[in-house]
Amino acid sequence: MIALVPGTKVYLASKPVSMRLGFDGLAALVRPLFAVEPYGGHVFLFRSKSGTYLKALHWDGTGLCLFAKRLERHRFVWPPLVDGGVILTPAQFALLIEAMDWRRTVSPDPPRLPEQV
Repeated sequence: MIALVPGTKVYLASKPVSMRLGFDGLAALVRPLFAVEPYGGHVFLFRSKSGTYLKALHWDGTGLCLFAKRLERHRFVWPPLVDGGVILTPAQFALLIEAMDWRRTVSPDPPRLPEQV
């Protein structure tokens, strides 16, 4: 698992990319998609066309790290396909990696008190 220090942003590319890409290929996609440097310490997530495979690219200060995960039975929960990508919170990132629905990380409204008669 990737340890996130405070201030680390998690960028998720919305459109699928080729999972044949490695360190250099994914790093080359970061600037056009997110307008940030791939060596800034942030995490960049890329998805496969099938939605069952993801790769995470991260600069840890000494080199690029590449994390890959493939689900055997289910699909990851992805945002709608749009240009560019979205920024996830560290909590949403952790849920996405565990194949949980990260969109439900917003706390629900408090329950209403019953009305007294």
